[in-house]
Amino acid sequence: MAAKPKLHYPNGRGRMESIRWLLAAAGVEFDECFLETKDHLTKLKKDGFLLFQQVPMVEIDGMKMVQTRAILNYIAAKYNLYGKDLKERALIDMYVEGLLDLNELIMHHCIQPADKKEQHLATIEDKATNRYFPVFEKVLKDHGQDFLVGNQFSRADVQLLETILMAEECKPDILAQFPLLQSFKARISNIPTIKKFLQPGSQRKPPLKEEDLPKIMKIFH
Repeated sequence: MAAKPKLHYPNGRGRMESIRWLLAAAGVEFDECFLETKDHLTKLKKDGFLLFQQVPMVEIDGMKMVQTRAILNYIAAKYNLYGKDLKERALIDMYVEGLLDLNELIMHHCIQPADKKEQHLATIEDKATNRYFPVFEKVLKDHGQDFLVGNQFSRADVQLLETILMAEECKPDILAQFPLLQSFKARISNIPTIKKFLQPGSQRKPPLKEEDLPKIMKIFH
């Protein structure tokens, strides 16, 4: 029996969360080795485990993989979440790259200075509702299928749901003008592996609290 993937990262969302989502969606159990101190990160670097001196790092199939996109691409390909041909993969890549832009914007909200948070939240709402979500509403309308690409569940569906739920944490009614995305959210949330990951007690991480930020920053700085 192959060893479970092992995820090396602090106990929080950050860049590892999309990796957790994708493994969970594929029905893959994984272990987590949480970085709790700067010394822990330094040891990984000294031991030569971090190719570019950065986490996330995932031990999988005998490799110590770094770089979030490379890890996500590998998992998607390994577990048949990456389309049936090059054209579908290209579509998935385009959708995912756009989602990563919005995801990063949301992820950085918690580290904004107090006097910038309101403006940053307005930027998230503006970009979500005027740039990103209209694209996916149109894709679902034009494509006419349950999933974004082909007629098959893919990493694009997983990462769209992840991003929708993060955006709703910022503004609960952010999908009000997107009925197809509302239906998509309900549909993908009910896929058994996703449903399990959304239950309390799963390895999904909650939003980072402001009071936890100094502890995380000490690991990296």
